[in-house]
Amino acid sequence: MIKLRVTRPSPRARPFIGALFVAVLGGAMASPAMAQTPPAAAPSVAQPPLAQPPIAQPPAVQLSTTMQISWEVRNRFRLFREERDFKLQVDSLSGRNILAAEQALATQSDGRGWARNTLGRLCIDAAGRVSEPCTRDGVKESYLTPVDHPVTVRLAGEVPVGAVCAWTFEDGDPPRQSTLDCAEPINLRVRYGRATPVTVDVSSGSDAPQRVTTQIAVRDIFIAGLGDSIASGEGNPDRPVTLSDEGFCFRSYLGGPAGMYFRPGRAGFKGARACDTSDGMSLQNWQRAGAQWFNPACHRSLYSYQTRMAIALAAQNPQIAVTYLPLACTGATIDEGMFGSQRARECVVGKNGLTCQGTVNAQISELREALTAATRRQPDRGLDLILLSIGANDIDFSGLVADVIVERQTERALSRRTGVLSSVDQARSTLQRELPQDFSKLRQALKPLVGGDLARVIYTSYANPSLVNGAPCPGGRAGFDIHPSFNADPQRLADVTNFVQSEFLPQIKRLAQCSGGVLCGDRTRDRMTFVDQHQEAFANHGFCARAETDPPFDRECFSANGESFSNDIVNAANNPLVCGAAASDFRAYAPRARWVRDANDSYFTAMTYPQAQKAPTNQPGDIHDATWGVLSAVYGGAIHPTAEGHAAMADAALPAAMSVLGLGLAENPVTSEPIAPTVPLQR
Repeated sequence: MIKLRVTRPSPRARPFIGALFVAVLGGAMASPAMAQTPPAAAPSVAQPPLAQPPIAQPPAVQLSTTMQISWEVRNRFRLFREERDFKLQVDSLSGRNILAAEQALATQSDGRGWARNTLGRLCIDAAGRVSEPCTRDGVKESYLTPVDHPVTVRLAGEVPVGAVCAWTFEDGDPPRQSTLDCAEPINLRVRYGRATPVTVDVSSGSDAPQRVTTQIAVRDIFIAGLGDSIASGEGNPDRPVTLSDEGFCFRSYLGGPAGMYFRPGRAGFKGARACDTSDGMSLQNWQRAGAQWFNPACHRSLYSYQTRMAIALAAQNPQIAVTYLPLACTGATIDEGMFGSQRARECVVGKNGLTCQGTVNAQISELREALTAATRRQPDRGLDLILLSIGANDIDFSGLVADVIVERQTERALSRRTGVLSSVDQARSTLQRELPQDFSKLRQALKPLVGGDLARVIYTSYANPSLVNGAPCPGGRAGFDIHPSFNADPQRLADVTNFVQSEFLPQIKRLAQCSGGVLCGDRTRDRMTFVDQHQEAFANHGFCARAETDPPFDRECFSANGESFSNDIVNAANNPLVCGAAASDFRAYAPRARWVRDANDSYFTAMTYPQAQKAPTNQPGDIHDATWGVLSAVYGGAIHPTAEGHAAMADAALPAAMSVLGLGLAENPVTSEPIAPTVPLQR
């Protein structure tokens, strides 16, 4: 930080300086090129020459037309405590869209993921509480209601070599002043809520001084992220689980030695690996060795499309700051999650043990409380955008997934009895009856939070997770052989795929846009901004997509015929993978053809031991229990987008956000028709 020398102008000089300040924006600094180009800020304006006082005439000051003042906000994604984390994102986005940036970061991290290092350096704790104040780059700031922002100011354009700049920042009495080489930038904090006029007098040799003026006005954009597992980033922990290369025993429902099977365990687990031994501390030790999220109770991840879009918005627009409040929660429905509390997914693992919330507060209540606290300190502080994805859990999409992949009749009977399985007919009934009513309630609750205009709610639709080359995935055990009872039934898979494509996605669009017979009170202000351009790309990247460019581990160890794991319980105890490779060689964030995690991916990435299902009776008895294997796949991230999938969704949502915020019109429309329904397989 450059220290500014404060001097007080003479009484005669003050009117001369003050008359030169004009409310115009300085030219923006060069920023990383991305999918959309932000509008250029108004250039610094040269003022007409002023008459010089007759007494002690100073040298004439020429007004430059070849130099401009440029400025940008530093570390402007305010969830990040440290600027190095934001710079990593800015550098990765240079000349790339969000998807290409994610792929570049994945390669840079050798597939281990960039977020693992950022985790723990956020202005929000693991319980989801905003840090007030939050110490960012050594300075305490109010997170929800900033009073100032850090900026860097430079002189740009045709600056003479060796020129000296005399800077004046009119943000107090006396103004802040500093004189230094024009090649040097100035770092300072400017007040939020009003403009800071800036003047620089440029001196170079015997030439007459030149003057450039502008003003700095930071726009702080307040964004809330709401919704379900797609919104939270389920399946993509900030720090993926590290697997042991040895086997860990699970019991299947069949019982006896024949019902035991081995899969890679969690590295660092200190407890019994064998099925016939256990102890009371196994669960806690198991949890300590698990994947890590910046919010375990809701499986909130920095890889979620909402977070990635907010980061990119900040990276692309140098003269704004983004205050982002993530509230989305895996498993949320409109009733339980948006309006009411829901069960937490996992405990917070701390140095002194486990902290289990049990339940998570309703997202709308949390948002209202945050807004109330913000407006108490800053009456004009309001919400600029809401990012939203909701509705899949309302129709019990996880139950549809379970119905597709759970094959053995014993497991199907038990899963049906405990409510784990659902059917297309049940989902269709909810889609046609309950969901429209619940969505109407949600619309009315969100409307006052965005000033009465729901166009400021950006609803990003789901993608069909089971398409490749525009047709349903063929089914089978490939990608699902992590559990003995799994086998994606081709016909049930085709039925669900076509229900999602021809019924669920179109109905979600009608609900968000007040179209197709959906009744809204004021269609001009009740229509949400709807995003679905990513659906076409996902049609080639479903969970069954494979390519020669996939990671070597995937190609060699995840068998196309569903025979990835050893069936010999003696050999599998030490070498569970048929390929003979170490399970720790799997790279959760390596680029791959599929943008949707299959059950194997889910296990190798997150290996969730869910602590909250729809009914407490579903809780497994111990970590070797057969129920765990089913639930870990259904609730642990299978059939959810990968980090690449989330990046593609963020690329689709970014132009819509830019347009709504007035930061630049999108080159492409922010809505599109869903791709054509797929043709069901013949029975």
